[in-house]
Amino acid sequence: MPQIHVAHLRKYYKVHEKEAGLLGSIKAFFARKYRTVKAVDDISFDIEAGEMVGFLGPNGAGKTTTLKVLSGLLYPTSGELSVMGFVPYKREHAYLRQFTLVMGQKQQLIWDLPAVETFLVNRAIYDIPWSDYHATLKELDELLELGPVMKKQVRKLSLGERMKCELAAALLHRPKVLLLDEPTIGLDVTMQARIREFIAEYNHRHGATVLLTSHYMADVTALCDRIIVIDKGRLLYDGDFRELIERVAPYKILKLQFKHPHPAKQLATFGEVVECDGFTAVLHVPRARASEAAAALLTQIEVDDVTFEDPAVEDIIRSVFAGKVESLALANGR
Repeated sequence: MPQIHVAHLRKYYKVHEKEAGLLGSIKAFFARKYRTVKAVDDISFDIEAGEMVGFLGPNGAGKTTTLKVLSGLLYPTSGELSVMGFVPYKREHAYLRQFTLVMGQKQQLIWDLPAVETFLVNRAIYDIPWSDYHATLKELDELLELGPVMKKQVRKLSLGERMKCELAAALLHRPKVLLLDEPTIGLDVTMQARIREFIAEYNHRHGATVLLTSHYMADVTALCDRIIVIDKGRLLYDGDFRELIERVAPYKILKLQFKHPHPAKQLATFGEVVECDGFTAVLHVPRARASEAAAALLTQIEVDDVTFEDPAVEDIIRSVFAGKVESLALANGR
């Protein structure tokens, strides 16, 4: 049985709409108008134990709603779901002890006390034996370098320091499933990389299943081979990240610099000329013949500098959001 099983999940909200001004308030008092918001609209996926999966979508796509349903914070409108064999919205103690939900824009740390005080509160909540608590805290300290920060008041911590303590507090009970909602939001590049390394190491040591949402594509490319993409509550893609890149952008970007001007017409035989001002050029070359095209170009044209690049991951994901690869949701067989 998959570690996380979701089948035809729907979560709809009934939202009150009111016209502006006093008249609108009076009308709403006697005849309230509602509309249905489909936050999650018939999505299905399975995640195996130990997998790290990127969960992508624009703002309002339904990512956080899905994570809240999986954590048992929200009751689904319809559909089937299970995590580690438990039904999340039943909120059984055995389930609550085996997962964690970390939200980069929310905090569980007690603001006016040192982070270690929250650690002790969580130890009591999860009834963690003292020996296990000290062993886990030592491990987390080694991975996150908590020593200098966990005895400082939380309100005096930097955002990066606080995020490290948030992760430590969430993982003291060694959960088997990690639901991570923007865990690196607002952090600098160095701290983002440090958090990514920690998540990867935790997954490696404990075989934890990770479902990660992030607007930073570096998080996803560094951690996840598989991605699930949703928009407006609907599933757009579920499959291998690299396969998606090859399907949406089946080309390499070839950037050229010349000492002497070369017209675009002269370069067209090597690939699709995207940009050319004579001294620089950008070509799209099919992946299958990228090396061949580059070798031919270097033997026939005097080139000052040449570089190969993959298309930006952000551009790939934007193409999925735009519906340019809508058929992929079915083509990948999930």
